[in-house]
Amino acid sequence: MKYGVFSDIHSNLEALEAVLEALKKEKVDRYLCVGDIVGYAANPRECLKIVKDLNCPAVCGNHDRAVTDLLDYSSFNDAAQAAVEWTKGNLNDREKDYLRGLPFTYEEGQITMVHGSLDRPEEFEYLLDEEAAVRTIKLCKTKICFVGHTHQPFEYYRGMKFLVNVGSVGQPRDGDPRAAYCVFDSESDKVRIKRVEYDVRSAMDKIIAAGLPEYLATRLSEGS
Repeated sequence: MKYGVFSDIHSNLEALEAVLEALKKEKVDRYLCVGDIVGYAANPRECLKIVKDLNCPAVCGNHDRAVTDLLDYSSFNDAAQAAVEWTKGNLNDREKDYLRGLPFTYEEGQITMVHGSLDRPEEFEYLLDEEAAVRTIKLCKTKICFVGHTHQPFEYYRGMKFLVNVGSVGQPRDGDPRAAYCVFDSESDKVRIKRVEYDVRSAMDKIIAAGLPEYLATRLSEGS
C-alpha cells in the first residue's frame, strides 16, 4: 500500500491543496495526518473539512488541543497565542468536537503516528536530537513511526525501525518555504520526503487580512 503522510497543516489551505494535488499524482492509497491541522494561518475550517472528507486517520497536535482548551497554551509565544485565540473564535462546536476526539497516537499495521514523542505524547516533546529519537523508537511497537511538530523533516533509522518526521505542510522551518509531505510504500519499505511549491503570497495575504500577527505571514516566505 502507498501512503501519503502529512503534518502541521496549520490552517494553510493553499499549502494543503498543493500537497494533496501532488499526492493524487503519486496515486496514494491512503492518507495519514500527523496532527496540528489548525493554528497560525487563516483557513482552519477549510483545512479541517478537507482532512475530515479524506476519511483520514489523524492524531492530535498541540495546537489542535489548545484551540479546544484541552492544553494550556500560556507558554506559547505571543504570535502563537494570538493565533490560538483567533482560531478558537473561528471554529464552531462541531469542528472543535472533532479536534477533541483526535487521539494522541495511532497504529495501523506496521505504522505508528504521534505528533511529538511516544514518551508521554500528551506533553508534545520536540524530537530535536538523537537521544529523544531513540526513546521514541524504543517505545514504538511497529516498524515505522511518523512524527511532526518540529516542522523540520528528517529520517532516523535504528535496527529494523524507522522514525520519520514528515515536516510541515503549512509552516516549514528548515529554510525551504515549500510544503513538505511524505510518501511511504509499505511493500518496498521506501520512504520519500518530498516538497511542493504553493501560492505563498495568497496564504500570507489571508493571514494579514484576518488580523493575525504579520510575523506569521512573513515567516512563510522564509521557511522559518
